[in-house]
Amino acid sequence: MAKNFGATIDAKEVGLDSTRLKNIDKHFNRYVDEGRLAGYAVAVARHGKVAHFGMYGHKDSESGTPITDDTIYRIFSMTKPITSIALMMLVERGLLQLTDPVSKFIPSFGETRVWNTGTVLKPLTNALTEPIRIWHLLTHTAGMTYGWMYSDLVDDMYRRAGFEAGVAYKDSLEVVCDKYAALPLLFQPGSSWNYSVATDIVGRVVEVVGKMPLDEFFEKNIFQPLEMHDTAFWVSNDKHDRVASLYRYDEVTHRKTKLDSFGNNALEKPAFLSGGGGLVSTASDYFKFIRMLEGRGKSGDVQLLSSRTFEMMVMNHLPNNADISTFGRPLGEEIFYDGLGFGFGFSVVVDQAKTRVACPNGTFSWGGMASTAFWVDPVNEISAMFFTQLIPSSTYPIRPYLRSLVYAAVTD
Repeated sequence: MAKNFGATIDAKEVGLDSTRLKNIDKHFNRYVDEGRLAGYAVAVARHGKVAHFGMYGHKDSESGTPITDDTIYRIFSMTKPITSIALMMLVERGLLQLTDPVSKFIPSFGETRVWNTGTVLKPLTNALTEPIRIWHLLTHTAGMTYGWMYSDLVDDMYRRAGFEAGVAYKDSLEVVCDKYAALPLLFQPGSSWNYSVATDIVGRVVEVVGKMPLDEFFEKNIFQPLEMHDTAFWVSNDKHDRVASLYRYDEVTHRKTKLDSFGNNALEKPAFLSGGGGLVSTASDYFKFIRMLEGRGKSGDVQLLSSRTFEMMVMNHLPNNADISTFGRPLGEEIFYDGLGFGFGFSVVVDQAKTRVACPNGTFSWGGMASTAFWVDPVNEISAMFFTQLIPSSTYPIRPYLRSLVYAAVTD
């Protein structure tokens, strides 16, 4: 067992079959042996106790440096649940409400308009029929998008404004949010679901309301209390040798290619503190965060949120309990969307039969662009996570295979 995770219990104690859990390693070891992944780390827990931990392969394929239990990974969008927790901590302190207009904290969003027709260079827009509200940001129903989606003219406008994956934003979070506010929305707030930069804006609201930079708020209110000492917006010089290399799947050669320039962005403090995708972490650090999620806002003696607030975060907030496939604009990812709703920073299973996946209703999760992922199943009290560094996360069906392998090991 990796020392940073503590002792692994006998899987039988928590109703899991250790032999079947080993199939997880057998399955994903092939990805490394065949050169598809450089390396990975995986952990499975039940009733809050780690029943399986595995790591295999290399931090860097070219040098052959092995993965270790303190390897640092770019977690990209697995930053979003952390930012969402931070916002809800401020709600609990009575400093804002979920129904507040975003413009109350970032005035430029009072002038945002909605795409109607026209061209990228000459868009015709409509006025907002209601303000963008805090809950719209948390649920990705605000009408925003990402430049890397390539599915809409508004996406193109984001790219022309300099917002595309792989580009290191040189402006501060404050300036970036004002630039987002100047771009049109895809739709009226609350009328659809679209994965977007909304959680970056949540991060700016945390800064304004919390009266400190986002990195300081995270460190003081989340990372220090949970003892997540290796989680931050950049890797300090003394930890550079622990960072895993970042790779991209090349559709022409069908091999992974190292992204030195993009990957090295994590080695220095960024001007843009991205609450939507900027953090680095270790598997053991993020597992401490997952323990808090399992505890409905509490881990040991540390309570970040009340259980009632947390339960509201992981319920489906899409209208009429709709799933993303019905109400939203699903991504071209390997994650399923049939039967999957969305809460405040997490996807949540609302119709297990429609998902075709062995996760019961109420299971909440999310993942990152470099194929990292986690989920928490409060019904069976199972949690799991997978860490690696391959963009995009849709390259291989890692997440559904991991779920199948984990639930195959349940014996009770």
